[in-house]
Amino acid sequence: MEWIYPFVPWLGALLSLGCMLAAFRNFRRKSLSEGLPTSRALGVFMGLVEMKGAAECEKPLRSRIAEAICVHYDWSIEEQWERTEYVNSTDKDGNSVQKKETRSGWTNVGKGTASVPFYVKDATGAILVHPQGAEMDGTVACNRSCSPDDPLYYGKGPPSDIADSKRRRRFVETAIRLHGAVYVVGKARERKDIVAAEIAADESAPLFLISGRSEKEVQSSFFWRGLGWSALGLTLLVAGFVTGDVLQVRDLAARQAFYFSCAGGYLGAWIFAWVWNVFNDLIGLRNRVREGWSLIDVQLKRRFDLIPNLVRIVSALRDHERTVHEQLAALRAQMTATMPGRPGPDHLALKPALIAVQEKYPVLKVMAAFQKLQKELIDTEERVALARDYFNNIATHFNTRIEQVPDRFVSMLTVMRRFELLSAQDFERAAVKVDFAQ
Repeated sequence: MEWIYPFVPWLGALLSLGCMLAAFRNFRRKSLSEGLPTSRALGVFMGLVEMKGAAECEKPLRSRIAEAICVHYDWSIEEQWERTEYVNSTDKDGNSVQKKETRSGWTNVGKGTASVPFYVKDATGAILVHPQGAEMDGTVACNRSCSPDDPLYYGKGPPSDIADSKRRRRFVETAIRLHGAVYVVGKARERKDIVAAEIAADESAPLFLISGRSEKEVQSSFFWRGLGWSALGLTLLVAGFVTGDVLQVRDLAARQAFYFSCAGGYLGAWIFAWVWNVFNDLIGLRNRVREGWSLIDVQLKRRFDLIPNLVRIVSALRDHERTVHEQLAALRAQMTATMPGRPGPDHLALKPALIAVQEKYPVLKVMAAFQKLQKELIDTEERVALARDYFNNIATHFNTRIEQVPDRFVSMLTVMRRFELLSAQDFERAAVKVDFAQ
């Protein structure tokens, strides 16, 4: 088997490269989560968004093991086994012998998952989420190990044991509970049934995550995963060269220098990958800041186009109903009729007006129109304010990133400049005049 040792270092290097890619994938996801401002349901914009709220659903699920009311659950059942095996080996004299070994482990005997579309509800409203294709990260609903005397053993598990079973099973289930807190990062799009947004899977989205944990917990998980993958990659690299070179290089000092050079090369590659990752993060964050600025202009254009048209419609309804009320007042004022040919009010003179009222104005709606206009004015201003807050939040995060060490050094190399924030006084655009005296 000595022929395989020369290939072990290259295998270790290949595996360490894969670990490094996995590490920076988690670091990039952490940076993405940190760089997204939390959107409100009322002002969700098209594109990559971050939402926080409560999970709501009209037809929720009941989880398989814990029977928790939820919108998503993921379960698995493992059974412990133990067996004795005889393994062929070679003794110190080179003779082939059989060695008795006892091995044990866990075998999966059942697993499954289920999800339903649900709403993320916050103080401003709710937005629909389609969980298909998302990375689901529920909280623990059940984590128990039991023996056959526990009703859970056969009640939720398979009716028969596996071979060499130690008659012990482990039940694990995670769930995103109904009414529970939920954190969602995904791409928003326009719904097909109504004029509203929804969050669903998209191939172009860098992340689609639905978690029952808080934002800080999710970001901390990404960070520690990245560090874990980085440490594992360094360990595999050094172990590969140790295993592959120990039979060829006998000098201890030469071996140590070689191992240190391997570790230094790995750290150098890690630093290069970190700089590359930070640069790409800052570029993506800068583009999202510019996108946030464009969203402000979109909302201002919507206000400029919408409000005057609503004012004209309400004004027209007001004028129509004014005519109706004048004609009705004239009808009420006519208390007596006059015989034909004699002077006095004519009871037939208002007949055409009465017919017009009946045919053209069956229902008076000006009050509802005024209320709708008021609601649209409030919603429009809230949309503009949300767009401004979105821009300020993401611009603040970008400014902080390029000023903090160590990201500051990367931003200095690429000459990235900070964005000025919008204040109430600085945010000046042509206001839309609401005037009914026209």
